[in-house]
Amino acid sequence: MNYQPLETSTTPDFVPKVSVVIPVYNGEADLPDLLSCLFSQTYPQEQVEYLLVDNNSSDRTLSILQTTAENSPITIRLLSENNIQSSYASRNTGIKAATGEIIAFTDADCRPQPQWLQTLIQPFINSEVIIVAGEIVALTGKSLLEKFADKQETLSQKHTLSHKFCAYGQTANLAIRRHIFHTSGLFRPYLTTGGDADICWRILKANLGKLEFAPNAIVQHRHRLTIKELASQWRRYGRSNRYLHELHNIELTREMKTKEYVYILLRWLLKEFPRESIKNIIGKASLVDLLNTPLGLFTGRERSIGQKEAKLPENAKTIEWL
Repeated sequence: MNYQPLETSTTPDFVPKVSVVIPVYNGEADLPDLLSCLFSQTYPQEQVEYLLVDNNSSDRTLSILQTTAENSPITIRLLSENNIQSSYASRNTGIKAATGEIIAFTDADCRPQPQWLQTLIQPFINSEVIIVAGEIVALTGKSLLEKFADKQETLSQKHTLSHKFCAYGQTANLAIRRHIFHTSGLFRPYLTTGGDADICWRILKANLGKLEFAPNAIVQHRHRLTIKELASQWRRYGRSNRYLHELHNIELTREMKTKEYVYILLRWLLKEFPRESIKNIIGKASLVDLLNTPLGLFTGRERSIGQKEAKLPENAKTIEWL
């Protein structure tokens, strides 16, 4: 299924009521920057509510949100989801409480740019559009792993929008018409990964409307800083593949054989490494270019491990309804 890319422009007369749902778990460190981004949104303040859903945090998240909600120039509604430890359950709590015609989603560790919401909403002027995905770009990073992920454009929606089974948008930057949830159902509350693809596919495969891409509706997201965090990220991608295979019968990612890893590493050592080393010395290549192949093999291996070890819990098949 094709998505419709759209270069959006500002349409001041089109300002439907919007509810922005943001799940938060132990987000104390992220909240100051996130809230600053919400305060800076150019969308008319009287037409948007921000529903921040605390998911049983153990840090100062709840107290920070309470204080902010009481003294905020924008409409912040503080909600709690303490029964199910899941970002999707938290998003469902937000959707149920929302009063907006359109529900927009982002995450606590994202940094929506000032015109994010205004640009994300504009494609809905077309009544056939029911899902809009904005772009996700990296926060500037200096570490090797951040630069590697940036080079790979790991977070970009272009990967999910070109998925061979069906396009979808990541919930870090996504908007959906609220009435659609009455037909499609909400997120699967016990699912721990892959829920963004699942909800989009259930909507699009039912031919309920179109998905459009708003490339100028930008949120920034930081990349992983450590090998441990990078491994966890890619194992989660692997688990998502397995879960979506069981839920939608998508094709699993092919696992590379040991001899393939050996061949690629030998080729890197004998051909790529000497070439990129020379380029690095004369300033025409970076350390990321030098280590791109082994890092790519590492992330691929972690995704394979996540896919192989994952088993979809029975309760994760449950769909919650409005």
